[in-house]
Amino acid sequence: MMQTAKKVVRVIPATINITEEIKKCYRQLRVAAYCRVSTKQEEQLNSYEVQKNHYEERIRSEPKWMLVGIFADKGITGTSMKHRDEFNKLIRLCKKGKVDMIITKSISRFARNTLDCIRITRMLREIGVDVYFEEQNLHSIEASSEFYISIYGSIAQSESENISANVKWGKAQSAKEGNVAFQYKYFLGYRKGEDGQPEIILEEAEIVRMIYDRFLAGDSFAGIIKHLEEKEIPSPCGKSTWRSSTIQSILSNEKYKGDAVINKTFTENCISKKVKINHGERTKYYIENNHPAIIDAVTFGRVQEELARRSGKQKVKQVGTKTEQGKYSSKYALTELLVCGECGTPYRRCTWTARGQKKIVWRCINRLDYGKKYCHQSPSIEESVFHEAIMKAILQTAKQNAEVLKTLKLHIGMGLDAEETEDKSLDIQIRIAEIDAEFKKMLSTVSEGNIDSFDEERANELMNEKQRL
Repeated sequence: MMQTAKKVVRVIPATINITEEIKKCYRQLRVAAYCRVSTKQEEQLNSYEVQKNHYEERIRSEPKWMLVGIFADKGITGTSMKHRDEFNKLIRLCKKGKVDMIITKSISRFARNTLDCIRITRMLREIGVDVYFEEQNLHSIEASSEFYISIYGSIAQSESENISANVKWGKAQSAKEGNVAFQYKYFLGYRKGEDGQPEIILEEAEIVRMIYDRFLAGDSFAGIIKHLEEKEIPSPCGKSTWRSSTIQSILSNEKYKGDAVINKTFTENCISKKVKINHGERTKYYIENNHPAIIDAVTFGRVQEELARRSGKQKVKQVGTKTEQGKYSSKYALTELLVCGECGTPYRRCTWTARGQKKIVWRCINRLDYGKKYCHQSPSIEESVFHEAIMKAILQTAKQNAEVLKTLKLHIGMGLDAEETEDKSLDIQIRIAEIDAEFKKMLSTVSEGNIDSFDEERANELMNEKQRL
């Protein structure tokens, strides 16, 4: 039997990369400073200069430190990384290995969102970058620092939430008092007056009125845009091209009739900063006669009705596609007047053939195209039933109201006169064609050499008759 060899444990001491250690000992620590400054212009400049001087002196006073740069975001919230250009620029330099340490005033200056603060300091720790928070005297490079960062970060986030709540309360109180914030920069037709209130810009007001007039005259958004661009009229933001959304906004903005709505949108929370359209989740305030109107109330109301009419005339929304604006059609009297009570889709006129007999019916478009997938109980209705019901309603109303009867007779008369005029016009065109054909035949006879057969008297009759027609 073989004897088992005795187990031996041999220690291999750790080796030190002498070259790297020497480099670290003699290399200066590359330090960058980050700060966020006030939103107010004057305070912004003063705050930035003060912090810049502070960090320059602080870093240069340390022999082993080397200033990489001072990064400052001006007037930007700390609750989100979005739009913090200087901060993101600094993080990119860290990832490239060009920064060893970041100095900042406090955790609240670095980030007011707890999760973002922990995520970023943890990521920087993994690549060997330290963040030093002056007020807390805390280095993020130490593993134990994460606990303290989470506590201070939560406090900073809570402060932001309290500030946000106070701002919301202030805005709500201001709205109740009828104070309207007017965004003049990209608003066509108004500027800030000497008294601080909206003042009409006459030249721009004419453009607004022209847009309203053309829309009511039947012009489409595309047609209005074409006219504006042909006239080289700049858009509200100063561009040579216009967008349909801009025309839509001008036509639907109540400010043009002198009123204002407060709280059309709201911010969901101070962390995400996501802006949502207010569909009733928050209180709205409607301020009447807030400022001078460019468009009178009657015209504005007519435009809103026309917008609603056009938006209602849409093709069926198919799965995976966007709704397209429908074409205006008057081919049939009931076209686009009938809407399904179940799914809200317009009805379409169609012909059904059963046992050799044809029948005109109106049917929900969704039901026709998709069966019972979207619309389950929509009925098919014969056109004759609609016509009979409409005629009964018209006659009943006309009997009860003499003014309605008078208007009805007038429109029927206009319709008949138009048909008669159209018929007469067709007869005239036919007669002129007959005269031209006969005259052409007479000229053809002359061209063949039969001059004696040319009837000059008949030719004059034909010419006179054509002139009369």
